[in-house]
Amino acid sequence: MSVVVVGLNHRTVPLDLLERMMVPSSLLPKALADLVSREHVTEAVLLSTCNRIEVYAFAEKFHGGYQDIRNFFAEVSHVAPEDFSDHLTGLYDADAVRHLFAVASGLDSAVLGEHEILGQVRTSWEVAADEGAVGPVLNPMFRHALEVGKRVRTETAISRSITSVSQAAVAMAGERLGGLNGRRVLVVGAGEMGEGLARALHGGGVSEILVANRTWERAVEVATRLGGTAVRLDELPGHIAEVDVLLTSTGASSVILEHGDIDGMVGSRNDRDLLIVDIAVPRDVDPAAGDLDGVTLLDMDDLRAFADIGISERRREITAVEAIVDIELNRYVDESTARLVAPLISQLHGRADEVRAGELERLANRLGELDDRQRAAVDALAVGIVGKLLHEPTVRMKDAAGTARGERLAEAMRDLFDL
Repeated sequence: MSVVVVGLNHRTVPLDLLERMMVPSSLLPKALADLVSREHVTEAVLLSTCNRIEVYAFAEKFHGGYQDIRNFFAEVSHVAPEDFSDHLTGLYDADAVRHLFAVASGLDSAVLGEHEILGQVRTSWEVAADEGAVGPVLNPMFRHALEVGKRVRTETAISRSITSVSQAAVAMAGERLGGLNGRRVLVVGAGEMGEGLARALHGGGVSEILVANRTWERAVEVATRLGGTAVRLDELPGHIAEVDVLLTSTGASSVILEHGDIDGMVGSRNDRDLLIVDIAVPRDVDPAAGDLDGVTLLDMDDLRAFADIGISERRREITAVEAIVDIELNRYVDESTARLVAPLISQLHGRADEVRAGELERLANRLGELDDRQRAAVDALAVGIVGKLLHEPTVRMKDAAGTARGERLAEAMRDLFDL
């Protein structure tokens, strides 16, 4: 059996395809139930963020698990396999674990070292646990990944300066406009990312922050906490006509602002330019709106390009982070190996002790003339013989644990000793 990760991320797939593949949070429970019902998938965690859609699974066989997950992606997204298969990344066993540790560390993020991914990994694992989709293999793996992510951010400077997609989006907007002082900004979406946008704006010199959200109470909560003003979604046209910047990051499954919507608002802006930064995946704003006069539309592709500039300081931390990931991977493999073989080895030694004790009891009458010292010597001899006989099988089982050879040895041991 193998731990596998199969998925798409911002490094391997164009944004317009990635956004078609995303699984909204509302569909995660159903998606997880679908995954673990497939022939080769025993446990599963689905990580769906603005930068990646990945399934981490415990599978009967790597190739069988890979096919199951590929088919799942096609069915849940309604995208033909041939349209995305060439972009899929597939890793197994130690490479899959290393990838998860790198993701949790921020090494694989669009914004190097960003901290939001750690919370997203935790949330994905917790949802899978709530749905009963994880067990003795993925639970310790994800727990360890969170430990790695925390250690990396404590012991290195990988998260120095801009540490989130939200901060990067606000910084990019500021660069485009020569600063945000005195600007009026509208944030659409008050989820984790939207709140991050508002938080990054707070205290940054903007004259006003407006917060709109599908749930009114959430918009009020975020706006109040950060000194902004909550506005209703059906009032967006009037507010977009007045603001300088529109930042959007909702969890909508399709565009919420069409080309025609923006076009209709531009006419009432009295020739004032509008900057739109859309970091939602799928996108909230019709990409065609960027062709309108007076409108600049930036999305996640622009954000990645922006984040690649000026991060030389944090790039120097990559080696230190990778060293931590390697150390923790070795520790995880050792602990995982012990977990895999410990029950079987314990059963083997237990069975041997039963045989030893039974034989000594059977020969009790013939040993009756021995004194206590002699009996102890016979018992020690029996223990020693059993220990020496089991030493080599025990070592080989531990060395081969987690591999195909280890599976064969374990199965043989179960059959030979009726364990």
